[in-house]
Amino acid sequence: MALQTNLVSNNVLETMNPSKAKTSSDATSAADAQNRFMTLLVTQMKNQDPLNPMDNAQVTSQLAQLSTVTGIDKLNDTVKDLQASYQSSQSLQSAALIGHGVLTAGDGVTLDKSKAILGVDVTSPADSVKVTITNMSGQVMHTLDMGAQEIGTIPMTWDGSTDSGVVAPDGKYRIKVETILAGKKIDGAQPLQFGMVDSISTNAKGVKVNLGNAGSVDLQAVRQIL
Repeated sequence: MALQTNLVSNNVLETMNPSKAKTSSDATSAADAQNRFMTLLVTQMKNQDPLNPMDNAQVTSQLAQLSTVTGIDKLNDTVKDLQASYQSSQSLQSAALIGHGVLTAGDGVTLDKSKAILGVDVTSPADSVKVTITNMSGQVMHTLDMGAQEIGTIPMTWDGSTDSGVVAPDGKYRIKVETILAGKKIDGAQPLQFGMVDSISTNAKGVKVNLGNAGSVDLQAVRQIL
């Protein structure tokens, strides 16, 4: 009878441990798992050796396993519901961004009719923040020393003027940011690019802000609304 008892216990453990169950039981609901557990437990108690009954600690341990699995299953469902609710709320709130300009993480800037909007996200206090605008070939067009800066987002405009005194032609350019603290270069800021919000979309990965030719970015990538 001891061999039969051990066999039933192993089955119970396999039922409670999906990682060991490689059959269709992986898709079984928590209610089915409870029913199977109770069936196995009752069978185990009916067939136990009267001279060597089940250990109370073993029964308690098996019941605890069932409770844990059931609790995890309910927790997973709750988290999924909260995630769906949060994403739906984000989508509704994000709809207010449509038609507005935003600054998002990125190093691109477009000069149109000698006007461009860009920005810098300072993530660490610095003694000096230097912004450099280059053409797509890497040639420096314009530099701006912003001096000491604290943490924060700084929107900027560019009228196309260059360090050589001429006006840069309309087109696409790049932004580079250099930060210095105590005489050493640090990773304390990142460039921000401008885009107009055309629409909002959602998928399994979250809320996306669609910026037309600038592409799509995660909602979390938006640093400032202009």
